Amino acid sequence: MSETIEIKLKQQTAKYRINVGGELKDTGDWTRAILGSGSKRIAIVSNRKIFGIYGESVTDSLKKKGFDPFVNLIGDGERFKSFSTLEKTLSVFSSAGLSRTDAVIALGGGGVGDLAGFAASVYLRGVAFLQIPTTLLSMIDSSVGGKTAVNTSFGKNLIGTFYQPSGVLIDPTTLRTLPKREFTAGLCEAVKQGSIGGERLFDQTRRFLVSGRSESELAALITAQIKFKAKIVAGDEHESAERTDAASRKILNFGHTFAHALEKATDYKYLKHGEAVGWGIIFAAELSKKLEFLPSDKVKLLKDVVHRAGKLPSINKIDPAVIFDRFRFDKKVVNNSLQWILLEGIGKPVITSDENIPRKVLKQTVDEIIGMA
Repeated sequence: MSETIEIKLKQQTAKYRINVGGELKDTGDWTRAILGSGSKRIAIVSNRKIFGIYGESVTDSLKKKGFDPFVNLIGDGERFKSFSTLEKTLSVFSSAGLSRTDAVIALGGGGVGDLAGFAASVYLRGVAFLQIPTTLLSMIDSSVGGKTAVNTSFGKNLIGTFYQPSGVLIDPTTLRTLPKREFTAGLCEAVKQGSIGGERLFDQTRRFLVSGRSESELAALITAQIKFKAKIVAGDEHESAERTDAASRKILNFGHTFAHALEKATDYKYLKHGEAVGWGIIFAAELSKKLEFLPSDKVKLLKDVVHRAGKLPSINKIDPAVIFDRFRFDKKVVNNSLQWILLEGIGKPVITSDENIPRKVLKQTVDEIIGMA
């Protein structure tokens, strides 16, 4: 199965295509078609594990089309999505003589894509950037929409840019080598998008988890997930701070406030991002129920679907007080008030200020989720 999804943005003249069902052996043809004849040097940003599996195929393909690729390997995991790694990456770009007419390719998961995209956006004030995501999470989420960032001591993804890629190549066969925890992490992100996307996307995701998981069903799910996110991004590319409607890009952060707090509290070393999102979905559902937004049967349904995605690591050793404190570092703080993405039903996200949420209810929900884990 092969399908091309075109992204059209209202606020920029740029547009790019996400090729779902492409093959890594065709990377050179794909890259040359996007960049044209003027590009020569290609910086491949990856990590040792992913490059060890797919690096030779990608570099050989690029060389056959006249490119001169060089490689920058970064550490594997969110803790390496840092200023230190960014500086080293930019130094490699400069030492290799990367020019304005050249490009950067991110080969790997979300962390690689975020870091490589940020580096491409600031090097020489911007060079072409292409994404080849190799995890389910990066295929359906982080490679779509142009968000780039690094993590810092004062929060996750607070330092970054909006920088759209020139193209995205998705080869679903790379998921055959994906570790179980990484696949679970991607499925949790799919549940998140299904929860806010509507009954159709949610049901497709649930059916895949319950009785599917064939490669053709997975490719169809990836395509559906990307189309949903692309629609939201096209309508609110830069995540307007003022918007609080159900089509705001902020809704894509459903489950992420609690997730980011978990990740920061554990120094980005314990949980995969998607695993943290899985817990975040459960937290947001419980909080929605306490605020009388979401009925109990929908909360139960969401919990069931999250758990079908795979086993989540226990979080019962994390201090609830630390989690509560980390909320203040969230990027959705507007006018000193954190905006929560909650649910009134499947496909019915609602954005509400924490001014409208009693502190006692918020703290009680944190305690309950940590306690049940």
